[in-house]
Amino acid sequence: MTRGSRVAGVGVLTGWGEGVAALPADARTAAGGRAVVPLGRPALDGERFRRATRECLLGVEAVNATLRDAEIDRESIRGDRTALVFVTAGAYGPSNAEFIVAGIVGAGTARPAQTDGGLTQERGGSERRGSVGTLHFPYTAPSALSGEVAIEFGLTGAYVILIGGAPATVDALWQASRLLASGRCDRALVLAIETFAECEALWRRARWTLPAPLVALALARATGGGIVRVGGAWRGRTAAIELATAGRAARV
Repeated sequence: MTRGSRVAGVGVLTGWGEGVAALPADARTAAGGRAVVPLGRPALDGERFRRATRECLLGVEAVNATLRDAEIDRESIRGDRTALVFVTAGAYGPSNAEFIVAGIVGAGTARPAQTDGGLTQERGGSERRGSVGTLHFPYTAPSALSGEVAIEFGLTGAYVILIGGAPATVDALWQASRLLASGRCDRALVLAIETFAECEALWRRARWTLPAPLVALALARATGGGIVRVGGAWRGRTAAIELATAGRAARV
């Protein structure tokens, strides 16, 4: 952080509970073989929240947790002097997976069971083909979550979205520091939300079992070429990707 700035509060919500103290000393052992430790859907009042995705609700509840930790009320952050810096790796993956599945299920057929916070709910087939029920299209955008937070807490100041995995969280803190140092805000709210339960199978299938990073495979497919070499420790960070495209090598 910049000189003169300080961390007022930290809110952490996970499947283990609220706060850093709730995190187990050995998460792998505590998980007991589970790839995802689910966190339930927060029960927030209001029609807008009834339609919202679990990511959006967790975003709002994460801010509430931060305010509790800082021992300040929501009026303290309302207005244009609070910057919002939102960071995510999965972005809108879970809500997009839900949207796509709902859109391809035929009328009168059973929709796939929904896993919500570890609870499985069977869904009926009353939705017509192409319908997404209560999950509206705007919730498939990465800005939906930060937008819900901004609306709920009346945040009208500087606004940044970063998508790019764990390193982006460090970038978010840096961006917050820059905004504070430049005088564009009096306080900065850094928000990071990741949900996996809705698309656990997708993550397993697409991220961990492929021979190269998804970005490399996507580029190879888009350019009609093939992957020549992947350098660096790609599980988490890729140093270099070389693609053979139209007889020449492209480095990204």
